[in-house]
Amino acid sequence: MIQLSRINQYIIYLLGIVILALGIALTIQSDFGTSPFDALLVGLSLNVGLTVGAWEIIIALIMICCNALLQKKRPEVFGLLTAFITGICIDSWLFLLHSLAFELWFYKIGCFGCGLVIAMLGTSIYLQTNLAPIPIDRLMIILKRLTRTNILFSRTLINFFFIFMALVFNGPISVGTLMTVCFGGIILNFFMPYSARLVTILNTTNKRKYKLNKNHSI
Repeated sequence: MIQLSRINQYIIYLLGIVILALGIALTIQSDFGTSPFDALLVGLSLNVGLTVGAWEIIIALIMICCNALLQKKRPEVFGLLTAFITGICIDSWLFLLHSLAFELWFYKIGCFGCGLVIAMLGTSIYLQTNLAPIPIDRLMIILKRLTRTNILFSRTLINFFFIFMALVFNGPISVGTLMTVCFGGIILNFFMPYSARLVTILNTTNKRKYKLNKNHSI
């Protein structure tokens, strides 16, 4: 894992979360289907109440407890902060993008495709900080370690579970959901090494600027 200064860690972490939330909002607005987890959130929001972001936080709290049991450790409460920030960002992006509505299927596919890629990019960026993964991403990492496989396998396994849960709550399961299951893990796996290089470059650049400013002040 890349060694980051505390300030760089927070900046890159927040950048990744904001990008992730934008991607999620785009997939929801595409009306082409969302990821299985987001489909569950939307289904709960439409049929039970509260916002998508609020359910992000509630489900995160449940998953934090489950992750603690799997790891046989104390609950990673700090992960709730990540879910809280993500939930606020999702609701904010949905508010800003609420006027987006597509009638033609190729526009829906385009919006969904952009959202999926952006969401996976954001995930790969904030995971590099190792600060406080969203509980579902922490579960992905736990399963990767327990099954001794890779992110692709663990992400796909989790997706199938949430497809079932989303169907129970009548979430927006559609073609886009299948595409997320098939390609989400692949895209994330693809972005991980590139985001690691990007984070390394940003970290190195900021360190150089800090040294230059420090020497200049002296």
